[in-house]
Amino acid sequence: QVHLVESGGGLVQPGGSLRLSCTASESVSSIIAMGWYRQGPGKERERERELVALITDDGQTRYGDSVKGRFSISRHGPANTIDLQMYSLTPEDTDIYYCNAKIVLDATTTDFWGQGTQVTVSS
Repeated sequence: QVHLVESGGGLVQPGGSLRLSCTASESVSSIIAMGWYRQGPGKERERERELVALITDDGQTRYGDSVKGRFSISRHGPANTIDLQMYSLTPEDTDIYYCNAKIVLDATTTDFWGQGTQVTVSS
């Protein structure tokens, strides 16, 4: 079992910046990607979460359309730690953000999730 520990989040004014961090509790060599998803308004199911940003074990990145050019994901320190730097935040970015790790177990890719951290963009 892998535990994802999230930090960051909170309240920020429109146009402001915020950084989220996530660390996997164990060094897991089978992590193939880590990233952030958000729940989306009116959505409750885990499978409905929207991709925010993802970084693979070989450093490739992918972003959701709504955050391209404003958010940046990176790894630092141990390979199982990621940062999400968010710029030019708008009220539409208000949501619960979940850290995600994709891990290969017995040839199957499994998603692990953090507990979520609230980001609120408001004046």
